[in-house]
Amino acid sequence: MSDFYRIKRLPPYVFEQVNRLKAKARAGGADIIDMGMGNPDLPAPRHVVDKLVETAGKPRTDRYSASKGIAGLRRAQAGYYARRFGVKLDPETQIIATLGSKEGFANMAQAITAPGDVVLVPNPSYPIHAFGFLMAGGVIRSVPSAPTPDYFYALERAMIHSIPKPIAVIVCYPSNPTAEVASLDFYKDLVAFAKKHDIFILSDLAYAEVYFDDREPPPSVLQVPGAMDVTVEFTSMSKTYSMAGWRMGFAVGNERLCAALGRVKSYLDYGAFTPIQVAAAAALNGPDDCVKEMRAIYKKRRDVMVESFAQAGWPIPAPSASMFAWAPVPERFRAMTSLEFSKLLIEKADVAVAPGEGFGEHGEGYLRLALVENEQRIRQAARNLRKFFDSADALHNVVPLAARG
Repeated sequence: MSDFYRIKRLPPYVFEQVNRLKAKARAGGADIIDMGMGNPDLPAPRHVVDKLVETAGKPRTDRYSASKGIAGLRRAQAGYYARRFGVKLDPETQIIATLGSKEGFANMAQAITAPGDVVLVPNPSYPIHAFGFLMAGGVIRSVPSAPTPDYFYALERAMIHSIPKPIAVIVCYPSNPTAEVASLDFYKDLVAFAKKHDIFILSDLAYAEVYFDDREPPPSVLQVPGAMDVTVEFTSMSKTYSMAGWRMGFAVGNERLCAALGRVKSYLDYGAFTPIQVAAAAALNGPDDCVKEMRAIYKKRRDVMVESFAQAGWPIPAPSASMFAWAPVPERFRAMTSLEFSKLLIEKADVAVAPGEGFGEHGEGYLRLALVENEQRIRQAARNLRKFFDSADALHNVVPLAARG
């Protein structure tokens, strides 16, 4: 029996191959240091957990919640955007609470995509950016992920050569997986482009608060005057407050797009468990000490990874934002695909990373490493890598560059 229509549109999930190998190694007793999934290991802030526990004890909170989010949570998100970006949002018409930004993207795709509609998606990029639209019957045209002048050249070419004309462009900065950050000037040019060509901007800002080195905080595209006319932006509680499993995010911006998303969601869910929404509002309204602490921990981990991996023989470019490093496959293993090298790391070094090809064809040749292990474990990973690299020449399936000529 053939696969169902939407299932046929999805390629094999590359990460699943790594996950299976990782599970098999652990079942065999291996201590795998897992930098594959961006799954925060830090605890959620104490005051947020306390609010969850307090609210869960009230009988009314066990009932159906609000699909677009309770009013207090939407007001809290509006307050965050006002403080952080100087952007004014109407909680009633310009904010939808989502079950994480991933669900928000997928349901926005369902809301706005007709069969055959073209969407411009960065490559490499987080998988839902492309596959949310593929599942909705859309067509993906890849554009570069780096926020450079070449990006706009690629966009112009895409507008000329796409039939039908694209309906939207997706951006994600700080980028997952590449960790690149866009400037406000870049967003000004992007808004001007979107208005010129009458297309929407869908911005993924999940890593807005994860930035290092005293750099300027990453901006929001909604800071650009007039951006609200064409833009919806997605944010998440997952990384900022280590609430990944709570599944809490937001879509904010253009009223028409938010209304479409809200209409779709009203048929599909009743919103997150009310105590989670109340606790999320407490996070957004509360002190930001926990956010500063989170940044400091990830920065220290980044520094330890960059230093110890370089000493082990694998130079890692230092990301200035996000909780990921985006590193080329080490030179002596360039004959291998990123997936092959990822599998080899599990088998020979007890280290799990995400293969770049899982983020699109232009991710090939790279690995994404998540800062979700503590400093001691990162140093252990470096020692494992050093031991593996030292013995690599003896492996029958890896030929040093010098021998290849």
